[in-house]
Amino acid sequence: MRFRLSCCLLLAASASAPSLAWEDGVTPFVVSPDAVVDRIMQLAQPKPGERMVDLGSGDGRIVIEAAKRGASGLGVDIDPKLVERARENARQAGVEKLTRFEVQDLFETDLHGVDIVTMYLLPEVNLQLVPRLIEQLKPGARIVSHDYDLGEWQYDEMIELRLAEKMVGPLGRSRIFLWVVPSDARGEWRSELPEQGGHWRFGIKQQHQILDVDVRAGASPMVVRGARLRGDDIRIAVTGVVAGKGTNLMFRGRIRDNRIDGEVEISDGDRRYKQAWVATRS
Repeated sequence: MRFRLSCCLLLAASASAPSLAWEDGVTPFVVSPDAVVDRIMQLAQPKPGERMVDLGSGDGRIVIEAAKRGASGLGVDIDPKLVERARENARQAGVEKLTRFEVQDLFETDLHGVDIVTMYLLPEVNLQLVPRLIEQLKPGARIVSHDYDLGEWQYDEMIELRLAEKMVGPLGRSRIFLWVVPSDARGEWRSELPEQGGHWRFGIKQQHQILDVDVRAGASPMVVRGARLRGDDIRIAVTGVVAGKGTNLMFRGRIRDNRIDGEVEISDGDRRYKQAWVATRS
């Protein structure tokens, strides 16, 4: 059996219910188990006032579940019958005011300002979507994909569960992936910490949320023990000799354009304390 690969979408599927477009035009519909829906909600964490989009929304259950948690949602699918079914399901669930379902090509769906994107698509479609996701989604937005990843873009979290009844994709098991869209942290950042060596420099290279960080306190190189970027939240753990003492420092802050505001936790063997941390990008 061969898929019909068209601009309308090869695998038009929701994170809850994949519907496959075949050459004869028939669109089979397969409902994902409730356990998968629960895990998607666990990773997506929809909150009141947030906006979500389900790319390939099937019978609408992902959008409906998010609406029950207070998030407004848009579901897009290429099958008009599934879109109408989703609308009816939303009415029955009492969340029609928070939900909208449209017959639409997912590559034409506007993602600007969206907090959560969910999807269950073919691997090659996921890869085609990556530039659009990066371009349109804001830092901190969450992307949740059922079964298939985003290629070189490493996931932030993954849940795997065994499902004997699952007969599409990887048989008998599901993987639910989460990505948090990162801020742009690239460049050289400078900071003043008078009691900890004075002038600090943070050189950051970035591949999606993965950071390669070089840190210097004055002229002294520091050992970077770890670095994490999740949305606009950045954390850098370093150790080295500062003011003549072996010192561990944990920098935490939020990136806002060319400025990081946060705090640094310092432990030098004699005491442990925190102070404000501000860094600016050169």
